[in-house]
Amino acid sequence: MSISDLPALSAMRTKMLWHQERQRLLSENVANSDTPNFRPRDLVEPKLDASGAATGTAGALPLAGTSNSHITPAGGGEQSFDQNKRAGFETRPAGNAVSLEEEMMKVSNNQMDYAAMTQLYTKSLHLLKTAIGKG
Repeated sequence: MSISDLPALSAMRTKMLWHQERQRLLSENVANSDTPNFRPRDLVEPKLDASGAATGTAGALPLAGTSNSHITPAGGGEQSFDQNKRAGFETRPAGNAVSLEEEMMKVSNNQMDYAAMTQLYTKSLHLLKTAIGKG
């Protein structure tokens, strides 16, 4: 079994590839901020299984009451929290819907998440090398 076959490292590589592709899409959104009728795009974060493979798409997060003292939402608790729901957006008269502020926030968050993932990947490799006596 090679190091690249380890599920944790495979999941980290998948996540880093996702961040790279998302950065490309976000930069396209920023570059087309003045293009008429342009609609911004974004990627749905992959869900990873134990082997590090992507499974399905990220959907709504169900609300869970873990205590009887929690307040239940109106409608019997069947509502869910949608993490991808945009609270508000604006469309310019030319039909462009890119908000530079939102896109730049996404770019900076994506960059920080990618940096954290690369550090975790590097430290995991160093830990494995230390464990086999080569670090």
